[in-house]
Amino acid sequence: MAGKLYLCATPIGNLEDITFRVLNTLKEVDLIAAEDTRNSIKLLNHFDIKTPMTSYHEYNKYDKADVLVEKMQKGTTVALITDAGTPGISDPGEVLVQKAYEAGIEVTSLPGPAACITALTLSGLSTRRFAFEAFLPSEKNERKRILGELKNETRTIILYEAPHHLVKTLKELIDVLGDRQLSIVKELTKKHEQVLQTTLLEAVQYYEKQEPRGEYVLVLSGKNPDEILREQQSQWKEISIEEHMNQYLRNGIDRKEAMKLVAKDRGIKKREVYQWLVEH
Repeated sequence: MAGKLYLCATPIGNLEDITFRVLNTLKEVDLIAAEDTRNSIKLLNHFDIKTPMTSYHEYNKYDKADVLVEKMQKGTTVALITDAGTPGISDPGEVLVQKAYEAGIEVTSLPGPAACITALTLSGLSTRRFAFEAFLPSEKNERKRILGELKNETRTIILYEAPHHLVKTLKELIDVLGDRQLSIVKELTKKHEQVLQTTLLEAVQYYEKQEPRGEYVLVLSGKNPDEILREQQSQWKEISIEEHMNQYLRNGIDRKEAMKLVAKDRGIKKREVYQWLVEH
């Protein structure tokens, strides 16, 4: 019989947030794969869990995943835990999950804490649709590309940031996204949990005077769709209706359909386009 992979969510701060199901699973599996065994041993000791541990982290995620899959194929049951929160969310767990599926290993996820969702619910911003970006890439071009994609993101945006990079990241966000509503959440589920409802600009001014401490979750409002539409319409108005029409006609679109598209692009009625063409 093949083993099984259990994705076990662990507390992001308050140890009481662990579920009975996770505790029982951590006690019953053959092996626990932990992102940082030195950190996780504190959790296991607190709940008197004696199950053996092995390290599984960003720098060994491919080779170690192969080792763990081989063990599971021979019948070993493995619980995957991250430093805090749900495995696979902004951590290397996704690699092990993919390789387990490829090998025909059964995978199950035991729900629990996730910093991104906890921060979103605390933010006071829209929770219906959101985009989770975790930590922005450190590589310059990749970071620039991601920020460019976020510029016109209409969903609520969730980012993680370390204290020593916080002010720099806030300034970058202002440069690309403009000033936005922002909720900064830190010390989630802990005694000194804090939610600061502010704006990007106000947050920069605040943290230039107040040294950032702790791990931060940034929850930003998405861009207003009406604003995007207005920007698009204003761009089209920089060229004449005739030039606008010709762009569509050159692409093989018939005149009637082209007039519809021009009217839509410019936020005007089709008859206004027709009238302009008649007059000119």
